[in-house]
Amino acid sequence: MSVQIHALSFDAKDPVGLARFWAGVLGRDMGADGTSVLPDDDLGFILRFLPSDIEKELANQIHFDLPSQTLEAQQAMVDRALELGGRHIDIGQKPEEEHVVLADPEGNEFCVIEPGNNFLAGTAVIGCLTSDGSQAVGYFWSKALDWPLVWDQDEETAIQSPRGGSKISWGGPPYIPRAPKNRLHLDLVPSGDAEAEVERLIGLGAKRHESGQAHTDGIELADPDGNEFCILTGR
Repeated sequence: MSVQIHALSFDAKDPVGLARFWAGVLGRDMGADGTSVLPDDDLGFILRFLPSDIEKELANQIHFDLPSQTLEAQQAMVDRALELGGRHIDIGQKPEEEHVVLADPEGNEFCVIEPGNNFLAGTAVIGCLTSDGSQAVGYFWSKALDWPLVWDQDEETAIQSPRGGSKISWGGPPYIPRAPKNRLHLDLVPSGDAEAEVERLIGLGAKRHESGQAHTDGIELADPDGNEFCILTGR
C-alpha cells in the first residue's frame, strides 16, 4: 500500500482569485474548474482552492519556498507576485537575509529564495513545502509517502520523492501558535483500497479527524502533530 500527493488545498475566501494569482506566479495553467492550478510535470501536484469564510489570523503551518537561479530571476518573481496582488510582509526576517518574504492576496506567506541555496538545488518551481512541525511528524510523512529523509539534524527533518521534485521540511521547535484548523492541507490518493490505506496510516500514528469542513470526496485524518490531511476516494 502507498499514497501519493494529489493536491495541496488552500482554504480561500476567493478561490478563483487565488487560483489566478498562483497560476501567474508559478507560470502554470489553471484547471477547467477555475479554482485549481495544474502541475507542470508528473512530479508536481495540483493546488486546490476551497471556499471558506474563516478569517486568517495566524501564520500558516506550511509556506512555499520558491527557488531562484539568478538574482534577476528572483526579482522577476517578486515583481510578478506584487503585480498580481501579493505584498511584502515582515515575519521577523533580518535585513541581511537575502530571501524575500511575501504574502498572497489572502495573506498566505511564501518566500522567494536567493540563488545559490544548496538545499533547494534541483527541486521544482515550488522548491519546498516548508512546515512547522516536529521530528516525529517528519518521520511519519517519510513512511506515509515512502519518501526518504534528505535532512535529519537538530530535530529538523526534510523528505523528497526518490524521483525528485518539491521537498517537504519541518523545522522542529520552537513551534508557532496553531490555528484551530490549518488553512492548507494535503490531499492524497491511495494506490489501492482507501480504507486499508487509512488503517496503515493510523498504524503509523495518524488519527481520524473531523475538521468541520465538508469533504465529499475523501476521508479526513490528522498526522501525529494534528495537521489535517485527506485520503481522496473515487479516483
